[in-house]
Amino acid sequence: MPSAPGEAANPSRRRPRLSSSSSAATSKRPKFADTPAMASARARGKLPETIDPTPRPSAFQPYTGAKKLVIKNLRAPNSCDAQVEEYYARTERELDGALGAVFAGGRPAVPLERLYRGVEDVCRRGNAEKVYTMLTTRVEAHLRTVVLPRIRRAGGNSNLEVLRSVLAEWKAWNSQAVTIRSTFSYLDRTYLLRESLPSINDMAIAHFRRMAFPQQDTAASSEGLSGAKAVTGICEMIEYDRRGDERMDAGLLKDSVRMLYVLGVYVKHFEPMFLRQSEAYFKEFGASWSASSLKEYISACETLLRREDYRCIAYNLESTTEKQLMDSAHAVLIDHYSDKLLNGGSLSHLLSERDVKSMKGLYDLLRLSGIQKKMKAPWGDYIRTTGASIISDKDRGDDMVLRLLELRRSLDLMIRDAFGRDEDFLWGMREAFGNFMNDRTTSACWDTGTSKIGEMTAKYIDMLLRGGLKALPKELPSDAKGRAAAEKEGHAGSADEDAELDRQLDQALELFRFIEGKDAFEAFYKKDLARRLLVGRSASQDAERNMLTKLRGECGSNFTHNLEQMFKDQELAKDEMEAYRQWSDANSERKPAVDLQVMILSAAAWPTYPDVRVNLPDEVATQIERFDGHYKNKHTGRILTWRHSLAHCAIKATFPKGAKELLVSAFQAVVLMLFNTVPADGFLAYEQISTATGLQGGELDRTLQSLACGKARVLSKHPRGRDVKPTDTFTFNKAFTDPKYRVKINQIQLKETKEENKATHERIAQDRRFETQAAIVRIMKSRKLMGHAELVAEVINLTKKRGSVEPAAIKKEIERHVTPIASALIEKDYLEREDNSYTYLA
Repeated sequence: MPSAPGEAANPSRRRPRLSSSSSAATSKRPKFADTPAMASARARGKLPETIDPTPRPSAFQPYTGAKKLVIKNLRAPNSCDAQVEEYYARTERELDGALGAVFAGGRPAVPLERLYRGVEDVCRRGNAEKVYTMLTTRVEAHLRTVVLPRIRRAGGNSNLEVLRSVLAEWKAWNSQAVTIRSTFSYLDRTYLLRESLPSINDMAIAHFRRMAFPQQDTAASSEGLSGAKAVTGICEMIEYDRRGDERMDAGLLKDSVRMLYVLGVYVKHFEPMFLRQSEAYFKEFGASWSASSLKEYISACETLLRREDYRCIAYNLESTTEKQLMDSAHAVLIDHYSDKLLNGGSLSHLLSERDVKSMKGLYDLLRLSGIQKKMKAPWGDYIRTTGASIISDKDRGDDMVLRLLELRRSLDLMIRDAFGRDEDFLWGMREAFGNFMNDRTTSACWDTGTSKIGEMTAKYIDMLLRGGLKALPKELPSDAKGRAAAEKEGHAGSADEDAELDRQLDQALELFRFIEGKDAFEAFYKKDLARRLLVGRSASQDAERNMLTKLRGECGSNFTHNLEQMFKDQELAKDEMEAYRQWSDANSERKPAVDLQVMILSAAAWPTYPDVRVNLPDEVATQIERFDGHYKNKHTGRILTWRHSLAHCAIKATFPKGAKELLVSAFQAVVLMLFNTVPADGFLAYEQISTATGLQGGELDRTLQSLACGKARVLSKHPRGRDVKPTDTFTFNKAFTDPKYRVKINQIQLKETKEENKATHERIAQDRRFETQAAIVRIMKSRKLMGHAELVAEVINLTKKRGSVEPAAIKKEIERHVTPIASALIEKDYLEREDNSYTYLA
């Protein structure tokens, strides 16, 4: 191993001799005679010839230490300097040769450890700058004269081949730089660090960069075509990837981008060219897809943006490049085509198709450019147009609320799954619902004068409370996400039927909140609730009371006063019947043949029903008279009006194939009781039944049809047919059988006629006029003097919870005679008009 300068570098060099400043001769001392043992030992060669028994003084004893030593170099000085110079010259030659071998792709002939020591010796001598200059010169010359021509020869005119050549030379150069950096490590850690010069690694990178990407203002700019072609080749590779060209090489692209990073030319040379090329590609892409449908365009843009984002991650493009790339894509594909993306007709088509995926893609695209809020306008227009078409569809009026709830359901799912629960779209939906549900132009097609949607909402809730979830279409029940959200909000047992029914009632109540004409809802809800309570058709008493609680919370106790009175009447009727039974048991010797159950209703709270006269059997009539007498004795001054059309009963019937218990209405029971007196082979004609029961017309036809033409045919009609005619005859059906002991025979319900529906709406309008007059009087009584416009505004504000009132209708109630019942307030001397103001008189 070579030594440092100043040491014995030549192997022939000997150590310097040690010499003393005094003589080393030993003084003579007398000898002693040998003993026999000593003589024998000496004879065997174990002892020296002579022994000096006098002990010598130690060189390390105090005051008797070693003599002064002098080290003398006995070699000639001229020969040593020559050998040192020869060593350094040889070291420089070895380093130069080692660089040549490394550049040629081989290994140096001299061991790397010896080369490292040589660099260290030269640097210690003070020639570090000379070594650095030699190294940089050789590196620059090799790159310029060997590597660059080799790249040009291998690349030819193809950008892709130039890229492959540059990348191959770069990888080879990295391998060579590792060997160079290891060999010249001492130079790197001392001289370069002390002089703040670039490290050997940075120097190698910088020289390769200048070779491949020279400065534009230098004479070598003409030689820099290889670097520009390499960058163009990278862009071509990305273009191949975009278009699915088989010439795409993922490994080559990834390594090339990494090379640009290390060389430090990524931002200056590659990024601008890449962004310009990408923008041109986006423009071409947008133009090619601009004529397609909105759904196809959204899908294509989603795919493109997803692939662009994946490409930036897969090939390690910088985050700043990715942001500029995506911003360019958003500007070209979204901002430039925003009219197409926000087209009301196309968007309405996606919403009507309930295409959540495409709407989510559209929302995400618009959000990337920050213009997703612009979708609120076509979103609201679609809701208003679709809702108005549903309300004005007179042919499907019975399905109005179902269709509105399906629309609301689809919009809720769109907001949840496509718009990320964006509150702006939720409020936009609610505003649009309020607009079209209370639009007077839309509702005018029904010619009712009141809210048709209020009527249909009440009927829909009646359907829910009568039939439960079985009456719902499959689109309306909550999905798994909806049930999970309900559980998260604290609704216990959200998976059972009661909880689902409660959620559906809430959905119907959402529509009710938008309705301004709540008086129409109240009238029809009251009518349907009375029927459910009287006939016992409610699916759940808990649901009935729960709905009443919801209405009280929405509209106040005044709105639900009569409805709550119905439930109270039921409770009072139970107490009244319990008292009657106790009185009857105490005043009767035997149990009556008829178990009478009476429900007493207050006329003010319940709807009015037509009085249908019927001839009751003697047993029933006797019990009714007995109860009537008991009640009048207990409550003086009260009058009972019997409504037999609402009654129902259970009767026992004996058939040849077994006894049954029939659950029938009062009219059905009256007809069946007639056959107790008919012989086994006898029959009753239509006229005979009518005369005996007192039923006529439609009531008798529906009753006979339910008994002889329904599912449970306890009577037989002659001749057979679905319709009942006055010439028909009826017999007892001896062949009747049913697997159940208790058989319910449903009465054929008479659908509400147009005249009855119109009468109900007229009654609502009449009540609204009375309420308007009462509001005017209350306001004028408190204010005494008011202008016309101010009074109209106050009346509208006071009555808007019950129903919307037109300003013209308010003026009519004030000034002139409207109907024989509701004359104008001025004519009744409640008000007096002076110019454009009113004065309270009463």
